[in-house]
Amino acid sequence: MKNYTITVNGNTYDVSVEEKGSTGSAPVAAAPVAAAPKSAPAAAPAPAKASGGGSIEVKAGAAGKVFKVEASVGQAVKKGDAVVIIEAMKMEIPVVAPEDGTVASIDANVGDPVEAGAVLATLN
Repeated sequence: MKNYTITVNGNTYDVSVEEKGSTGSAPVAAAPVAAAPKSAPAAAPAPAKASGGGSIEVKAGAAGKVFKVEASVGQAVKKGDAVVIIEAMKMEIPVVAPEDGTVASIDANVGDPVEAGAVLATLN
């Protein structure tokens, strides 16, 4: 029997895996043991803002990973312009400016994991 710790959607589970049969080619069955979730590890601190934050928040519409930052601090953007691109399930999802403005801060870096609703940038 082997014990593993698995994290799914922020919930941590301890599981035990028992091998069936005595040959090396026997199928392995996973049986959850102690399926009550443990507390998830503490989240990483938010990245520092590139400059003073603006009043208009640009939020992620889906959970994923920051794939690309399209805008830079001080850049003027129009409503619908891509500010950040998130990768989720092998798809690139643009996170767009909700209205016209100037980028006040970029609050995420390429490679950062983000949750739906997370503030990725602010505009003035």
